[in-house]
Amino acid sequence: MSKVWTTQFGERMRAFRSGRAGSGNAEAVSIKIRVTSGCFHREHSPEAYRLIDDSLRAIPGPDRTFDLLEHESGPEVLVYVALATAGITLAKSVIDLVVAILKARSEGVRKGDPPAYALEVIVRKSADEARVDEEIVLRLGHSETVRTEHVEKCLTDAIRKLLRDPAAQTGPANRALQPASRARRKTKARRS
Repeated sequence: MSKVWTTQFGERMRAFRSGRAGSGNAEAVSIKIRVTSGCFHREHSPEAYRLIDDSLRAIPGPDRTFDLLEHESGPEVLVYVALATAGITLAKSVIDLVVAILKARSEGVRKGDPPAYALEVIVRKSADEARVDEEIVLRLGHSETVRTEHVEKCLTDAIRKLLRDPAAQTGPANRALQPASRARRKTKARRS
């Protein structure tokens, strides 16, 4: 990972925080949907992006509490996560958007979008000027079924770990529900 990428990520997060006011007890995070190989952007996945655009248009203005950025490797959703005594809360519109992106990729591949490589969902935060913390949430092949409840649970669990929420202590019941590909990384940089 390059220092340049770490700096660029930090700048994206600062711009998001300065452009959108979070509630008193909220943390800005990035939810990256990245193809494991190749590209996943508008020019290479036009069918998927038609569906993503339709999903965005269906979200009412007041519920658009996030920024969606397009990168060559896949979209990135910048969002505030509400922190509360009972844990974290991720807006329903954000969960629905992540699920819509995952489903759109599958449908796009079915309609001819290349390539058909798996997607990874990653949550990240800018720890400081020189470090980005990230948690790989899950990995899905284009033909796997996307279930909203599963995606929501995986996102919530990963964000808890990323933000070091004490409620994130993994007991035996939670361990069985976690994807096998899940990994925690503290890193100095990572490609978008």
